[in-house]
Amino acid sequence: MQVSKNTVVTIDYTLTGPEGNVIDSSRGKQPLAYIHGTGNLIPGLERVLEGKAAGENVKVTIAPAGAYGLRDDKLVQSVPRAAFQGVPEIKVGMQFRSQNNAIVTITKIEGENVTVDANHALAGVTLTFDVDIKDVRKASQEELEHGHVHGSGGHHH
Repeated sequence: MQVSKNTVVTIDYTLTGPEGNVIDSSRGKQPLAYIHGTGNLIPGLERVLEGKAAGENVKVTIAPAGAYGLRDDKLVQSVPRAAFQGVPEIKVGMQFRSQNNAIVTITKIEGENVTVDANHALAGVTLTFDVDIKDVRKASQEELEHGHVHGSGGHHH
């Protein structure tokens, strides 16, 4: 069976950055199982995997536009420290969910001003994937309704 919309695809992958540094990997752990064509992977990787089959290996470099997008300076802003009421100690690197449901990361603290960044941590980064396709099968109706894989490598209810 080939990778296509609404198939469950199980992959082992290694993700590296522009300098060859490993950012993430499933190797030596449980493979990643996802429903193809439903936005569970970055668009560039989904496009490359389309039409492939179990047993194939894919090595691909994906530009930011096909990954987590370009950095947007409008998503970086300074907010008053008072916006973090109830947080005993704020530190650079902490993440919070904003009022509009975006994940923001604290990047700088200067007195009463806290700089937050709503860009994805990998925005603007060219990514390289080394992917082994382990299995491809048709997604069940229940998996499609729930939007995630059930069973091995997926969600357990």
